Amino acid sequence: MTSRILVKNLAAREDGPVTVSGWVETVRDQKKVQFVVLRDESGDVQLVHPRAAAPATEVVETSGDVPVGVSVTDDVAETISSLTLGSFVTVTGELKHDERVKLGGIEVKIDSLTVESYAHPELPIAADSALDKRLDYRFIDLRQKRNNLIFRIQTTLEHAWRTWWIDNGYIEVHTPTFMATPSESRAELFQLDYFDLGTAYLAQSPQHFKQMAQAAGLGKVFAITPVFRADPSFTSRHATEYTSVDAELSWIDSHDDVMAMQEQLLVAGLTAVEEKHGDEIREAFGIEVEVPAAPFPRIPLAEAHEIVEKRGYKVPREDGDLDPEGERQIAAYVKETYGHDFVFLTDYPLSIRPFYHMVDEQTGLTKSYDLIYNGVEITTGAQREHRLDVLEAQAVKKGLELEGLESYLDFFRYGIPPHGGFGMGLARVLMQLLGEQSIREVTYLFRGPTRLKP
Repeated sequence: MTSRILVKNLAAREDGPVTVSGWVETVRDQKKVQFVVLRDESGDVQLVHPRAAAPATEVVETSGDVPVGVSVTDDVAETISSLTLGSFVTVTGELKHDERVKLGGIEVKIDSLTVESYAHPELPIAADSALDKRLDYRFIDLRQKRNNLIFRIQTTLEHAWRTWWIDNGYIEVHTPTFMATPSESRAELFQLDYFDLGTAYLAQSPQHFKQMAQAAGLGKVFAITPVFRADPSFTSRHATEYTSVDAELSWIDSHDDVMAMQEQLLVAGLTAVEEKHGDEIREAFGIEVEVPAAPFPRIPLAEAHEIVEKRGYKVPREDGDLDPEGERQIAAYVKETYGHDFVFLTDYPLSIRPFYHMVDEQTGLTKSYDLIYNGVEITTGAQREHRLDVLEAQAVKKGLELEGLESYLDFFRYGIPPHGGFGMGLARVLMQLLGEQSIREVTYLFRGPTRLKP
C-alpha cells in the first residue's frame, strides 16, 4: 500500500517528499509551467510542474550515420496535457510551504505522475446542474467539497448520539427489516412474498421491536436503522426509504421523560458538530450551528393552533394536525418569542396518533409529542400504552384486526413496564441543521416513488 497522505494533513508536514492521490479538479497548461488542482476526500492542493525543470531524456535523431538534431521529451508534461477533469491520479513530489500560494499556502512540485484512471472528457453534471440530474450521477455529485462535508457531519452527529446513549446506559439493537404484521396500518407498507410463510412487510419503523426490548428487560435501547414507507409523496421531506433514529426506555412517568432524554441527546449531537465542523459549515453553507439550550419550549397542539391563527394562518387539515405551513408558523413564533430553534408540540388526539400511544385519562389526549426543528417536524414521540386490555381496545378503535397483531400483543401478555420513546428522521435533522431545501441533498442515495437508482 502506498504511503498516500491526505491533503488535509499536508499543511502540518515539513517540506519534503510526499505522495498524494485524488481527482483532477483543474488544469492550467502553460508554456513554461503547468498547474493541476488535485482534490481528495479531505481537500484541494495545487500541484506544479515547471517544464524546464522536468527530468529530460535526450533522443538523438540520425540520417544514416550523421546526427541531425537533439529533442527533449518531458513525460510528465505530456501526461498533464492529456489529463481530463475528474481523472484519478497519484503524484509523488516535493511539498513546499509558500504563503504566496492562494490554495492553502502549500504546493507539491511533481516528480512523477501516474494516471490511475482517465475520466470521460465531458462530465455529465456540474455543480449548478438541476438536483434530479445530479442525483442521477450522485457518485460524481458527492465529489464536491460541500457535499462531502454533509456526510462527515452525519458521521459526527451519529457518533455523538451513540456516545451519549452508551454513556447513559443504553443498549444498541439492530431490528429486522422484514415484519410478519403491519406496524401501524397497511396503507403505506411495501409487501412481498416471503417463502412459504405468506406476505411479509418492510418495516415502517422499529417500533414493535423496541417495545419488545422493554418486555425482554433490556430497558433503555436505541436503533439507527433503515425504514420504508410506500407513500407516493414528492415533497422535500419524504422518502420511500430513510434512516430512522429511535430510542425507547422503561420506567417513565410520562412523555416528559422522553422529551427530556431527546433534548440532552440533541444538545450532545449539535455540540459535537459545532466543535468539529463549525468553521467548515460556516464556509460551505453560510450558517452558524446553534447549539440549543434545554429545556426546549413546549406548546400543546390546541394552543399552537391558536397561536398560528393569530399570526394570520388557519390550518386547513380536518384531522387537527398542523400542516407544513402551520409548522413553519409555530416555529417562527417560538424563534421570535423564545429565541429557540426547537419546539415540542404536545397533547395530540388519538385520532391522529398510532394505537399504541397512551391516552391521558383526564384530558382524553395522548401523552405524545412532535418535535419541530426550524419549521419542520423531525420526531414523533410518546409514552406507550403498556396495559393489554387498553391497547387492544385502542387498536380496535383504529380499525385494526387483533388477529394480525397477535405476535405484537404477546409482548404485553407476560409483564412489561411503563415505557416510551421516539423516532427521528436523520435526513430531516441534517436538512434543517444545514439549511438545505430537500432531504435529497443530505441523503446518500435518495429513494422516492420515481427513483430507484443509482
